[in-house]
Amino acid sequence: MNYRILIVGALGLALAACEAPSPDPVEEVDDMAEARRIAKSSIIVDTHIDVPMRVHETGEDVTIATESGDFDHPRAVAGGLNAPFMSIYTGAHLEAAGRSREVAEELIDIVDNIVAKAPDKFAIARSPADVRRHFDEGIMSLALGMENGSPLEGDLAALKYFFDRGIRYITLAHSLSNHLSDSSYDANRQWGGLSDFGIEVVREMNRFGIMIDVSHLSDDAFWQVLKVSSAPVIASHSSARSFTPGWERNIDDEMIRALAENGGVVQVNFGSGFISPEAREYDNKRIPKAREYMARNPEVTMSEMLRDWNRAYIAENGPYPYATLDDVLDHFDHIVSLAGIDHVGIGSDYDGVGDTLPVGVKDVSSYPNLIAGLLRRGYSEADIKKILGENLLRVWEAVEARAVRKQETGPGA
Repeated sequence: MNYRILIVGALGLALAACEAPSPDPVEEVDDMAEARRIAKSSIIVDTHIDVPMRVHETGEDVTIATESGDFDHPRAVAGGLNAPFMSIYTGAHLEAAGRSREVAEELIDIVDNIVAKAPDKFAIARSPADVRRHFDEGIMSLALGMENGSPLEGDLAALKYFFDRGIRYITLAHSLSNHLSDSSYDANRQWGGLSDFGIEVVREMNRFGIMIDVSHLSDDAFWQVLKVSSAPVIASHSSARSFTPGWERNIDDEMIRALAENGGVVQVNFGSGFISPEAREYDNKRIPKAREYMARNPEVTMSEMLRDWNRAYIAENGPYPYATLDDVLDHFDHIVSLAGIDHVGIGSDYDGVGDTLPVGVKDVSSYPNLIAGLLRRGYSEADIKKILGENLLRVWEAVEARAVRKQETGPGA
């Protein structure tokens, strides 16, 4: 999800800050010291960070400290982040304009340029083995996930092309139904799940070893993916619908259990609108009005809208109800209670949900806060390491192994 497109859901438009409650000082010091140790000694994988589109729009240099955004190298190092998936995001409007592939190419080039500018800090990761090797070398892995399958443009051969360029998961649709799949945000359910081409794409993704991402999909499409895929699938940046009843963008309890039975993983989205019912309710009222404003004023940039229109909205309707770290932890607890510790991870949506991030996890320096919270809730270090990255790496390895088997034994394997 990218902060530039309002129709996708929880865009961060609130400007007011919220203060975290003060924990016991002694407990905080002990928890944080241990949390920082775990962060530094563990592989932290975050499957959804919208840096490429942010850089595309602003030109910021994330190899050094930046004044805005949720990610840059110094903050990522401070948080212990090792393997952020860079979101190759193409908005739904680009498919109709025939520009999805063009923009995807530009965003992949941006990631390649980040690595070329700072090869002592970053390297492209094309496999879990790359992530582990880079970790040992003290280099941050940049993996690539394609958010929205529109750049395939109806061409199965494009899968190999983008695989060769580094794409290792594809979110089949985004804020509108596309030529692959129906979207959870779109009332137009033209396929009743996946299109015939979408089914072919799922099978080809299995063959190439590209993870299938069910975030953003309609419920019918979710269930069809699980039926068609012969490999585990991921929800790269979704949270538990139990906390946001009726909101299809999050996944429900039955889907969480099914994803676990498939061997997959739910990567928790940190956006407040994904986490708390209060923030979801605020977003449900605000986002349509913001969308209408942008439609009436196409000359207004997103930055101007975030600054000016949002201030007026807050003045009239009250400040944004940020979720808290404890609210985020509740989602981890809930998913673990349904699916077990092996099927949950982190898909923060940093740089994609704007200023809706919960108190305590505001940017990529915040992973130790999450770890400290998990420690306070009784999670062991071994379990925390699974949440931080080992669960996702296990799924990625399984997808790779399935791809090798299919290539050796044929498409019917």
